[in-house]
Amino acid sequence: MASIVSNLSSTISRLTLLRKPSLQFTIRNLQNFNRHRQFGTPTPHFLHNSNNHATPHFSSSPKPQSTSALGQDEELIVLGIETSCDDTAAAVVRSNGEILSQVVSSQADLLVKYGGVSPKMAEGAHSLVIDQVVQEALDKAKITEEDLSAVAVTIGPGLGLCLRVGVRKARKIAGTYALPIVGVHHMEAHALVARLVERELQFPFMALLISGGHNLLILARDIGHYIQLGTSIDDAIGEAYDKTAKWLGLDLSKSGGPALEQLALEGNQDSFKFKVPMKQHKDCNFSYAGLKTQVRLAIESKNIDATIPIASTSSEDRRVRADIAASFQRVAVLHLEDKCQRAIGWGLKIEPSIKHLVASGGVASNKYVRSRLYNMVEKNGLQLVCPPPSLCTDNGVMIAWTGIEHFRMGRYDTPPPACEPDDALVDIRPRWPLGEEYAEGRSEARSLKTARIHPSLTSQIQASLEKQPL
Repeated sequence: MASIVSNLSSTISRLTLLRKPSLQFTIRNLQNFNRHRQFGTPTPHFLHNSNNHATPHFSSSPKPQSTSALGQDEELIVLGIETSCDDTAAAVVRSNGEILSQVVSSQADLLVKYGGVSPKMAEGAHSLVIDQVVQEALDKAKITEEDLSAVAVTIGPGLGLCLRVGVRKARKIAGTYALPIVGVHHMEAHALVARLVERELQFPFMALLISGGHNLLILARDIGHYIQLGTSIDDAIGEAYDKTAKWLGLDLSKSGGPALEQLALEGNQDSFKFKVPMKQHKDCNFSYAGLKTQVRLAIESKNIDATIPIASTSSEDRRVRADIAASFQRVAVLHLEDKCQRAIGWGLKIEPSIKHLVASGGVASNKYVRSRLYNMVEKNGLQLVCPPPSLCTDNGVMIAWTGIEHFRMGRYDTPPPACEPDDALVDIRPRWPLGEEYAEGRSEARSLKTARIHPSLTSQIQASLEKQPL
């Protein structure tokens, strides 16, 4: 425990974690920030810095929160920056839920060239476009940096080299314009963006967060307070989709998941009898490594040559590839359903008032995934909430919105130095758990993977709250 406290106090830049302040307290602090920015005086440290619905809600476009739901704080305008993996994204969002701009620069060409994400190449691509992406977001919002209330940026989890690009850009803007800065947890942002598009979504709720690098089942009790019910013990579902798409010779220019989903529509999902992973494990953890092996062996047994693009194959070869895609997708999603079913039981035992399950992350854009989850959630008397596809994949909107959620609770850092060196050490957290593990969900397989893991966001916030006077 001592090492955790030491870790919390020694990091270079982090969230300021306090008891929930009043809205007037937050706005007053913001006004003080702006006053000091205007007259050029040093910014004071206001805060202690320490390092039964059965209908699915598939939003087609973001729906702003009402003022009554969010309070009278329309003057908050936050820039969000996201560079955790292979998309460079920025967005400007108002605290009333209005999205002023959203810009995403994809690295699709690199994905095709390298057959996946190459961290060093991704870092270089981020560095090339980060200034342009941020400026475009500001231009589309018709504002300048002077109009911003704060800057929010992903600090983890993700690829360290990529995270650093976004954090440095955010700190440069925050330092130059004396803006408070909020470090955001990438997976929390996937969960909280649902509160931007569905104003009836209140805590507690459950969330299934599914992407290329993560599978996570959580119980969200409040902003910054999560219980982890299940997670990946090896490969995430998005990784399995991408690898299968690559082995089937699909076009990866728009990522493997959408390409496989499209091909699966042509196939027979019962053609290949793949086994559902971890049926014998009575927990909520995920494993897709074994399913990937089953798929690879099936592809090899049919002598499929991935170097021949599917557009150039015979009709018979295309049919086999489509059957494999459909069979893979059926089993991959059955695995999600099994674990979600158990997690709902656990969640309702902890918080009987739960009414919603959020499905977010890139894989949640998949229509087959959504339809299957809807059927499962409906049987349990809950409502499924899915952000629109543009807010499921990595984006700056979710980062800006999560920054707003934390800022209103007084959780932010004061501006960094205006002339911070380019090689200054910055706080990034490539491996950063979101919540504390539920006792029944602990995995012995995962207990060995503890090296270089930061304390969870939830534990950091709880530890800070315990230090504050009543």
